[in-house]
Amino acid sequence: MTITAAADGSALGNPGPAGWAWYVNDDCWRAGGWPHGTNNQGELMAVLDLFRATAHLPGEDLHILCDSQYVINSITKWMPGWKRKGWRKADGKPVLNVELLKELDRELAGRKYRFEWVKGHAGHHLNEAADDRARAAATAYQQGVAARSGPGFPGAHHLSAPGARAGGASSAPVQPPAAPGEPDLFNQQELAQQNADQPSTSHQQQLPRQDQDQLDFAGQDFAQLDFAQLDDAAFDLAGATGQAQTAAPEALVEELERELLGPLVRGDIGRTAVLLHPDFLEIGSSGRVWTRDAMMMALEEDPGERTDIEILGADRVGPNAVLLTYRSFARSGTTLRSSLWVLDGDRWRLRFHQGTPEA
Repeated sequence: MTITAAADGSALGNPGPAGWAWYVNDDCWRAGGWPHGTNNQGELMAVLDLFRATAHLPGEDLHILCDSQYVINSITKWMPGWKRKGWRKADGKPVLNVELLKELDRELAGRKYRFEWVKGHAGHHLNEAADDRARAAATAYQQGVAARSGPGFPGAHHLSAPGARAGGASSAPVQPPAAPGEPDLFNQQELAQQNADQPSTSHQQQLPRQDQDQLDFAGQDFAQLDFAQLDDAAFDLAGATGQAQTAAPEALVEELERELLGPLVRGDIGRTAVLLHPDFLEIGSSGRVWTRDAMMMALEEDPGERTDIEILGADRVGPNAVLLTYRSFARSGTTLRSSLWVLDGDRWRLRFHQGTPEA
């Protein structure tokens, strides 16, 4: 059997808000993007995610339709020489987008594939469908709303979250698979179940495995959610607006963190849209990145249960920022956490979070 798919990327401004997508048919496609990236990064990421999406079918031939000569030549002509030279070009300069290319090099091993160049914007059905979805993802990031991630490939466990962010114009970082049991924000109940279900043999533990409820949105299509309507003024969350001038910031931030840990708030995508800063970012202990859009979609799908916490400190780290540190408790164990809240207009919003399992 041959899997035929088109892969495409888009960047508004190049660099600018960027998107990527691959497309097999209306029931089998996937898209994502970053707030800042290039067209070439989008093209590479589309191909990388396609290989990852079909990794569970290593015996199938992969026929990739691509309108980017840069991508095709990078993979089929230039990459062997770059590797021999330590990922440097003939002139000695570092190869651009090297992290994406290294990930692609790993995914290509043992796979059967061939590329076919197709002219872009020329009416080719598969190419146009991929282009439309990549451009829609870039537009979503430009507008600050959630991009549709698509249904994904049946049976796949994707390694790249649809909302992963690019670190800059020079390269778009690729997310490593989450370590089993890594405690990500708000997801302790799912993690406890994941730990309970984790295979015990050493061979299986080496497989890149994720909890689908946490990180794999491939099986979800959020077309029915109008994220464009998540305007801040539409969701005046009690305690989030107007109190910045009437309550001590440390006390207010602690109250808001506790609200955010409750399932009623987590399950309300409008309320989480108010509490999470538009540039919210979480970095897990494995290096996996969560964006605001990805987090909101995950929480709305499964808000979990209330998490008990022990506050360790609430410290002003600037006139408009409070660092909250605490210990959270779950069946899977305790986790030390830090949350950076910043004053955005007249609201305190969560800008950054990180959690580390306690020994």
